Amino acid sequence: MTDTPVAEMTFEEAMKELEQVVGRLERGDVALDESITLYERGAALKKRCEAKLKEAEEKVAAITLDGDGQPTGTKPVEGL
Repeated sequence: MTDTPVAEMTFEEAMKELEQVVGRLERGDVALDESITLYERGAALKKRCEAKLKEAEEKVAAITLDGDGQPTGTKPVEGL
């Protein structure tokens, strides 16, 4: 695990660490207290990944197309 706060991670960083957390939990070679800590970190990482994906989906949805289906720019998305 890194010391980087989850809220500051990129999607790729959060996904990579989430994969590491899941791997450690699946192996089952960690003590109960550490498993709980890992699970909590994993839940936060999952939430971060979901938020970053939603943000990307909203940006893609905001791309406007002309009559020929060509991108012409973006329109503002509320909350971004």
